[in-house]
Amino acid sequence: MPFDPDFSADIHAAPLASLSPDGAWQTALSHSRSDHLLIWITRGQGRMCLNGGQRGFGPHSAIFIPAGTLWSAEFSRQCLGHVLTVTGPLLPPFPASSCHKRVTSLQEQTRLTSLFEAISREQSAQAPFWRRAVQAHCELAAISLRRQPDPGGRAARQTAAQRLCLAYCQRVAGLQDRQATMADHAAALKVTPTHLTRVCKAETGKTAAALLTERQLHSARSLLIASDLPIRDIASQLGFGSAAYFTRFITQHTGQPPSALRKTARAKSQ
Repeated sequence: MPFDPDFSADIHAAPLASLSPDGAWQTALSHSRSDHLLIWITRGQGRMCLNGGQRGFGPHSAIFIPAGTLWSAEFSRQCLGHVLTVTGPLLPPFPASSCHKRVTSLQEQTRLTSLFEAISREQSAQAPFWRRAVQAHCELAAISLRRQPDPGGRAARQTAAQRLCLAYCQRVAGLQDRQATMADHAAALKVTPTHLTRVCKAETGKTAAALLTERQLHSARSLLIASDLPIRDIASQLGFGSAAYFTRFITQHTGQPPSALRKTARAKSQ
């Protein structure tokens, strides 16, 4: 990512907790984002589902999640770290796909932590050329990530099950057809719903239906909190047949109807 004075990406460093200001559901439910994330875990542990596979993570884990990637993560209460958000074009040296690496070198651990802290300081001070400094620190963080060896060496060729689960997760991530059921996705992938369910459960720890439900629920809760759209319009936008069906869906999974959920969430943020 050579420095470009016209570079249009917005780069922002923040504490790990900034990923879920409205509750743990914001990371625990399967979803995708329009920005790219580089997560640096400095303390604690957790488990994540990332683009068709599940894995645990601990201290000194660097996790890169490109925009449009289906993911979810459960962070322990003791988990601390930083997150770098890049909005806009993603250029080298960032990798083209998601990755999770554990940094074992004390020198590299210190370097990554220092880079995140330096970006935060530049953001706060906004001294002359601060955007250039942020971009440079971001590039160094990406280089540090790329230098880390892949776990177990170069990734082996994907199995048929892994390819199927990844293809399903890519479909769900974008919700291209918001009215498509799990069976519709299975048909598009030329497999039976039973086979797709079995494969997703083995690869991600969640069934195919659960991944789709979580993706819809995350989108619904996000729109209820972040937008002023009427509930019927949110239901229509997400492919629900009626506002009544949408209300039953939200109530079943959250214990509150959409209007109450929206009111509660906004009251907490004030």
